[in-house]
Amino acid sequence: MLNDFVPLLLMIVLATGLALTLLKAHQFLGPRRPNRTKRSAYESGMDPIGTARQRYSVKFYLVAMIFIVFDVEVVFLYPWAVSFQKFLDSGVGLGVLGVVTVFIIILAVGLIYDIKKGGLEFD
Repeated sequence: MLNDFVPLLLMIVLATGLALTLLKAHQFLGPRRPNRTKRSAYESGMDPIGTARQRYSVKFYLVAMIFIVFDVEVVFLYPWAVSFQKFLDSGVGLGVLGVVTVFIIILAVGLIYDIKKGGLEFD
């Protein structure tokens, strides 16, 4: 049974060895011309000012959570859409369609609630 994992382990060892070899080769072969500009922090083209410990608004996290919820919805809907024809052929297509419709309605109600509460308004 362990013989089945030998190619996988060999690939992991080779990939790790290649990565370490390339990192070391960069240290030996790469140009070294450090200057003040290269050593400074890069913040989207702007000079860094202030502290790095600024707090983010809670709105940022709420929008991120909303994105994750609707992203997961797409992850659940895609396999259903791909196999829907098999559901129709087996005779349970309308039941599965009803379940998915309820799922989409629940998510739509959540989206409408979030829009009414102003969760997607950016200041």
